[in-house]
Amino acid sequence: MDVSALPPAEASAMDLKAHIRGIPDFPKPGILFYDISTLLRHGPAWAEAMRRMSALVAARKPDVLAGIESRGFLLAAPLALQLGLGFIMLRKPRKLPGATLGLSYSLEYGEDRIEMQADAVHKGQRVVVVDDLLATGGTLAACIRLLEQAGATVAGAATLIELSFLSGRSRIHVPIDTLITYDE
Repeated sequence: MDVSALPPAEASAMDLKAHIRGIPDFPKPGILFYDISTLLRHGPAWAEAMRRMSALVAARKPDVLAGIESRGFLLAAPLALQLGLGFIMLRKPRKLPGATLGLSYSLEYGEDRIEMQADAVHKGQRVVVVDDLLATGGTLAACIRLLEQAGATVAGAATLIELSFLSGRSRIHVPIDTLITYDE
C-alpha cells in the first residue's frame, strides 16, 4: 500500500523505528547495527520516511543535495528527485571520474578520505548533506568541510537515524535534522 493512500493521521503516526532492526555484533563484536533494509523494503514505511525527510530538507531551502556513500545515496537521490533538485555524490577515493576534490579525516580507529567531483558545486550554492546515520559525526563533519572548501554554503544536514549517545551532533556546525533517535 502506498503511504499516500493512508489517511494523513495514520501516516504521520507511523512508528518508523518499528521498521528498523538491530543486528547485534555487526560488523564486529559489541556493535549494535541499525539495519535500514527492513524499512527500505516496506513500501508504506519507506514512503513515509521520505515524506518526512522531504519536509525537513525543503525547510533548509537547498539548491542541491549531497549524499554520502553509500546508504546516504539511498536517501539523497529520491529526496532530490522529489524536491526537483540536483544530487551530488560524496564518495570514497578513486570512485569518481574526472577531476576531484578530497579531504582526509580521522576516525576513531584510523583515517579515511572523502571526495567529490571538482565541478559538483558552485560558489555560494546551498547544499544539504544527507546520510542514513549520524553516529560519531566524523564523516559528516568531513563532508561539510569538503563542500565548504569547494565554495558551497552548507545549509544543513539530514539523517534518517541519530545515535545521540555517541554525541556526533557536537562535531557538526550546521543545523541537523533527524527522523529517528536512539539514546543508547
